[in-house]
Amino acid sequence: MHDGIVLDKVALTLGKTSFAFDCRIEPGAVTAIAGPSGAGKSTLLNLIAGFERPQSGHILIAGIDQTLSHPSERPVSVVFQDHNLFAHLDIFTNVALGLNPSLRLSPQDRDRAENALVRVGLAGFGKRMPGSLSGGEKQRAAFARALLRNKPVLLLDEPFAALDTDLRLQMSALLLDLHKENANTVVMITHDREEIARIADRILHVEKGQIATDEAKADYLSRFAAPVSALSGTV
Repeated sequence: MHDGIVLDKVALTLGKTSFAFDCRIEPGAVTAIAGPSGAGKSTLLNLIAGFERPQSGHILIAGIDQTLSHPSERPVSVVFQDHNLFAHLDIFTNVALGLNPSLRLSPQDRDRAENALVRVGLAGFGKRMPGSLSGGEKQRAAFARALLRNKPVLLLDEPFAALDTDLRLQMSALLLDLHKENANTVVMITHDREEIARIADRILHVEKGQIATDEAKADYLSRFAAPVSALSGTV
C-alpha cells in the first residue's frame, strides 16, 4: 500500500487531447507540477481532486481507491489562483465554509475559524468583504479555509501567479509553515523555477499529456543551471 497519491494507468480524452498519467506522489512531501502551457498540468490536478473522471485506470489516495469518489468525498483541499471567495459573504463566512457548507457552526467551530484567520495573518479581517482585500489577503483567506478543512492532501493550481514578488515570497513562506505544521501532502502547479527551488521536494514535469520526468529538486534544477564555459585565455 502507498500512503501518498497513486495514478495507476490513468487515461482521459478531452476533446482531441489525450492524457495518460502513471505516477506516485510521495506522502508528506511538496511536489511541484511543471511543464509548458497546455501540457496537462491542470488536468492532472483535476483528476486527483475529482473534477475530472478518468476513462480508465485508478486513482488512489492513502491506499484507498478514489477513482469514482465525488470531489467532496476525497481527502483533499484545493486552492486556485482566483481563490474562489464568494463576493457577497464576509471573510469569516468564506473561511467558515471550510468547516460546514451549511454554516451551522458551534462555538468551537467559530473559535477554530477565528484562529485560522489569525494563523494566516488576517486577525480582525472577519467582517470585511472580499472586494476590500488585496490579492495577497484574498489568497490568505483561501489558505485559512483550506487549513480549516484539515485534509491530508492540499492541491494548489498556480496559487501565487497573480501576486507580486514580495507577496509570492510571503505566501511561499506561509505555505511551508502550514506544511510543516500539518505534515500534509502538497501538490502544486507552478511555472516559477525560483518557487520550485524554495518550496518543492520533487517535480513532476508534464509534456504532451504525460509525465515526462519525476525527479528530486536538485536533479531538476541542475538541468537549468548555467553551463560553465570551458574557454579561457587573455585578451
